[in-house]
Amino acid sequence: MKTKDILLEEIKDKLLENTGITITYSDSKRESNSIAQIKEERFIVDVKPEITQGNKGIMLQQLKDASREENLPILLITKYIPSIIAKSFVDEGINYIDAAGNCNIQHNSILLIVEGKKVERLPKTNQPRAFQEAGIKLIYCLLVNPDNITKSFRELSELSQISLGSVSTIIQELVDSKFLLKAKNKKVLKNKIDLLKRWVVAYNDVLRPKLFVKKMNFMNKSEYSNWNSMNLSSVSGKALWGGECAAGIMTKNLTPANYTIYTDATWQSLGKSLKLIPDDNGKIEILRLFYETEESNTVSPLLTYADLMGSGDSRNIETAETILNNDLQYLK
Repeated sequence: MKTKDILLEEIKDKLLENTGITITYSDSKRESNSIAQIKEERFIVDVKPEITQGNKGIMLQQLKDASREENLPILLITKYIPSIIAKSFVDEGINYIDAAGNCNIQHNSILLIVEGKKVERLPKTNQPRAFQEAGIKLIYCLLVNPDNITKSFRELSELSQISLGSVSTIIQELVDSKFLLKAKNKKVLKNKIDLLKRWVVAYNDVLRPKLFVKKMNFMNKSEYSNWNSMNLSSVSGKALWGGECAAGIMTKNLTPANYTIYTDATWQSLGKSLKLIPDDNGKIEILRLFYETEESNTVSPLLTYADLMGSGDSRNIETAETILNNDLQYLK
């Protein structure tokens, strides 16, 4: 029996055990989905192995697409979803149930809420180096400019700030995964959109948490309305807007609710230059800049796209799609 079918049966048993209610499945016209029936209500089922900080934006987009195409409410079935992400999905109208039987299913006459059940998570092993820290940095350099693949290993090592040995190993993994084609003396990046999706998940799950430096606030909170007037070039070092701020500047169609600054300066010097103070609940997120760049004012559209998709916010995801279709068209 396929892993997906096993999970569907496990969910069926858990729902009956926890609520006394039966769920039945039937085929959908979408090969990757099923139809679930709970009492009189029908749902389009989307089975996902695990929801993480890194993939929640991409998953939310896929779930909403499936619901829209089938004109049915969505039911996410997953091995594991963190409670904070589950809550944000519920706020977006997503019904879900996990392998332990935790669920929030609300549609018409149905209201099923089960919380507090423990899910056993198996440790991840044998993760490809391409999607660990060094690989994420190298792939960033390749996605931000696919022509970089023509550079020597030594040049890629300097560009991505990883070891020469790591470059060799990761390039071979990309070849084995069919993301890179080697023909005679030429290398070509392939399946770039699929690589982008894998990279976004890995960036948000693996690298981005390691880049976090500090949460801060303006000394004068009224300055939030004038954030785009801040002179980041006054910082001793490089400081660039990321996330919602970068997206607002690029698209002129997003007002930030959260503020991201990538920098190679210390948070102390950043705070002194921009009149910011440390605040664990602050709206300004300071992240370490992990690559050499000549960019000014904002990080690249690629990194902005990753930040937006990692947020899981539907407004940000819509803006990310705009950036993908305009600024990242070269990856399609």
